Parts: sequence; C-alpha cells; structure tokens
Amino acid sequence: MSIVLTEDRGAVRHVVLNRPEKRNAFNDELVVGLRTVLEAAADDDAIHCVVLRGAGPMFSSGMDVNFLGALALDPGRLRTSRRPIIDTWNLLEEMPKPTIAQIHGGCIGGAMELALACDLRVMAADAVIGLVETRVGLVPDVGGSSRLPSVVGLGRAKEMILASKIVDGIEAERIGLVNRVAPADELDDTTTQLVSELLACAPRAVALAKRLLDTVAKPTLSASLELEVQAQELCARSDDFAEGTRAFAEKRQPEFTGK
Repeated sequence: MSIVLTEDRGAVRHVVLNRPEKRNAFNDELVVGLRTVLEAAADDDAIHCVVLRGAGPMFSSGMDVNFLGALALDPGRLRTSRRPIIDTWNLLEEMPKPTIAQIHGGCIGGAMELALACDLRVMAADAVIGLVETRVGLVPDVGGSSRLPSVVGLGRAKEMILASKIVDGIEAERIGLVNRVAPADELDDTTTQLVSELLACAPRAVALAKRLLDTVAKPTLSASLELEVQAQELCARSDDFAEGTRAFAEKRQPEFTGK
C-alpha cells in the first residue's frame, strides 16, 4: 500500500499520511511520497481544495528519530537533508488552492511545521500540538520559526518555541493556532463544513487572495528560512544537541550546559 494515500471527494482531495505503525513520522520515503502527491494536486484543475490528514491514531509525530540520529553523527548533511523537506512543506503554501491540515491525536515538531504551511487548521479538542525541538538542543528549522509568529503573534510564538510548549486543541484555537476545534468524533464533519465554505467562493479569487495574504504576512519568508538553517547548523554542532539526543535515547531529562 502507498505511503501516501489520496481520496477525492468531489473537488476536494484528501491526502493521507500512511505510516501509522511509525506514528506517521517523516522519513525520506514519506517526504518524497507527499511531495509527489501534492504536486499532482496542485496541477489538477479539477481539485479546488486539499485536506491533509494522518492515518492511525495521530496526525504525525514529526521527523523520524533516525533523522535526528543521522544529524548528530554528521551535522554537515543538514542542508542537503533539509532541502527536500522545505520544498515539500512549501508546496502547501504555494499552490493556488486552499490547504487544510486536519489534526487528530498529535502533531509534533516537523509535523506542526507542516501544518503551519497549510492555509488553515482544524483540530480535535483532545489532540496535542507543539514544537519541541529546544528540548533536544535544536530549533524549529523547517518553517516553524518563520511561520508561527504570523499565526499566533510573536509573544505566543516565543513561548511555544522557547519552552517547547505543547497545547491541546482547545488552547490551540484560543491562541489562534488553529481555525476550528471539534470533538474527535466530529472532526471530519467540521473539516467538511470549512471546506464547503471555501468551495462556495470563486477559485481564482481565492487563489489570488491567498497569494496576497501570504505575501503581506510573510514578506521575508525565504530569508527567514535561511536564518533557520544557519541557526540549526550551530545547534547541530553543539554539546547541548549531543546531550539532548543521548537523553532522548535514554529516556531521561537532558543536562544542558549552553555550549
């Protein structure tokens, strides 16, 4: 079975991350599969909206633990390994049709950065979401640091990133991180309602409005994405990251030194 599934519901394409046995953690195969499917959706004139969701008990746990292990062993590979991820995440923001992340269970780290690249987010009340990179000595570097402030404001973005704060769906809606929240068993219906509101509008006008809003909200996105990777390169070579990955593997609290 494909690692990324698609389901068309009229003019809406549902894209489903299908690695549930690994909590839909992103490895190279899943990133490539997602990119292929998103490119096809962007190019299909019959599709007017894209919904991204995950198979199994959660949306996604973020980047595969093997990615962190490889980065710890060879920090120099950061840019080359990060590029296809950034390009794939950016597709959600750049395609001329609205994109929605439908979040259940958990949406952690790189998965939240993926959701932030979507135009809108719908979340189950009992789901959790957060950027937890600072807990292992890293920074959110696939768009999280660049996109989160424009969604929730600088102060809340700092709180979430600096403290690796995880929030549930109720809190996520309160701070503006997600557009709608619903009980888990009503999540699909709530997404469908939002989609119907989007489909009631002219597709070309929606596409142009999306481009205008993104340009105004994030005029320096490409520059800030470069700053993210520069910061991550420093983190990847730090003693704190080495300690963070050891502590993660050993299931204990890290002892950071700031070096």
